[in-house]
Amino acid sequence: MSDRPDLSNLPSYSAPRRSVFSARKFALMASVVAGLGVAAYGFGPTLNKIDVLTTTAHAQVNKDVRQVQQPIGFADIVERVKPSVISVRVKINEKTPDNAVEDSPFPPGSPMERFFRRFGGPDGFPGGRGGRGRGQMVTGQGSGFFISADGYAVTNNHVVDGAEKVEVTTDDGKVHTAKVIGTDSRTDLALIKVDGISNFPFAKLSDGQPRIGDWVLAVGNPFGLGGTVTAGIVSARGRDIGSGPYDDFIQIDAPVNKGNSGGPTFNTEGDVVGVNTAIYSPSGGSVGIAFAIPASTVKSVVKQLQDKGSVSRGWIGVQIQQVTPEIADSLGLKKAEGALVAEPQASSPAAKAGIESGDVITRVNDQPVKDARELARTIGGMAPGTTIKLAVLHKGQDKTLSMTLGELPNAKTAKADTDQNDSGRSGRGTTVPHLGLTLAPANSVAGAGKDGVVVTDVDPNSPSAERGFKEGDVILEVAGKLVATPGEVREAVTTARAENKNSVLVRVRSGDSSRFVALPVSKG
Repeated sequence: MSDRPDLSNLPSYSAPRRSVFSARKFALMASVVAGLGVAAYGFGPTLNKIDVLTTTAHAQVNKDVRQVQQPIGFADIVERVKPSVISVRVKINEKTPDNAVEDSPFPPGSPMERFFRRFGGPDGFPGGRGGRGRGQMVTGQGSGFFISADGYAVTNNHVVDGAEKVEVTTDDGKVHTAKVIGTDSRTDLALIKVDGISNFPFAKLSDGQPRIGDWVLAVGNPFGLGGTVTAGIVSARGRDIGSGPYDDFIQIDAPVNKGNSGGPTFNTEGDVVGVNTAIYSPSGGSVGIAFAIPASTVKSVVKQLQDKGSVSRGWIGVQIQQVTPEIADSLGLKKAEGALVAEPQASSPAAKAGIESGDVITRVNDQPVKDARELARTIGGMAPGTTIKLAVLHKGQDKTLSMTLGELPNAKTAKADTDQNDSGRSGRGTTVPHLGLTLAPANSVAGAGKDGVVVTDVDPNSPSAERGFKEGDVILEVAGKLVATPGEVREAVTTARAENKNSVLVRVRSGDSSRFVALPVSKG
């Protein structure tokens, strides 16, 4: 008999509830334990017993995490290279009138003019001259870096262009006066020097090319803050941003802003792979797309600037353009490669060697020419007076020409004149329906010259309009033949259609420039 009192007769008594844990929760825990056991059995190594709190699956996850390479900081690299980087401050006597239009490094009206901004120009305007006023002294700032212990430093041409006084601030805060040794506007590079000191820390220009995906560090003076380091990767190489014929930029995503201009981009070895010069930015600030001049270009330019204060480049004297797939098809080429000669300049090395409009330059000294930009860079990288051999496709036949390079003139490349007097052109002439053009003999329209046929009207929905034809353009050749009347143009198009060609190659002059355009003529 139990000694426990019987409470069932008390008014306040109620029967004890059965614990939910003892039934449903216990069953649930049992299933979880069993599941862990199965996981350990199925995916882990054989064990004599299962530890519910530290299963094999859990241990394997910890092992995998440990095997993943942990993030590596850049502090050691920065500590080594940062002392070579300088802030550049300039004073410029700005004499431009108040109502002057700001200079742009890109052609007026081009997409690049709207979206690209030079950064590091004088304060007050992204890439332009701040605080404009007649005879007003303005200041600007940028970045740079020493390349020798005796004070030679690299920066951008647009940072020091027109500067009357240049000062540099080193990483330790000391300010030194510098002088401009030489500049090169075509690559936007400048060489400056601080005299009197021979123990500056300096950076080494890389001997190799960075790979897409490599880590890079941008060091500079954004917004005058000085000594700022940002990190990113090489996003692309060989970028053409429309700033000139020698465009071959490295694209990086390390944040750079106004004031970084002229500063170095380092690789993880601590070598300079590029000089920051431009950003893509609708707003003027960093959006992760920046462009640096490759170290290989910097080396060749700086050497000449140091030797003679200027840069000389080889020159053959041709207007060239890209070989598009349509142009390649018109010329019967298997690949859209090489540089198409739009027009050789009179008395130039190319003209003297026998190069003609419509020729395609395919090789320079056995080095293949991929496109027009590569030809310009290759020839520009050679010294005037160098004898070279050009492989040329001339009217379907391969030939090799020898010539001696001239020196690239300082005059700017002629631009198309879009302000010609168009009075009396619109509505005159003969329509060529397959092209969407109305044409008239050039000698019958005032100001059009005596050669070719002038465009007097363009159907806005035509393939010609899509390819940039406009009133006042003069068609000189169609399918390799000179034309003087609209009838000859129509005849050439008809012949091309009869031969089942997809397009016909047209040489057109706009202002002072010539180019080839492949116009579709297929019956489909």
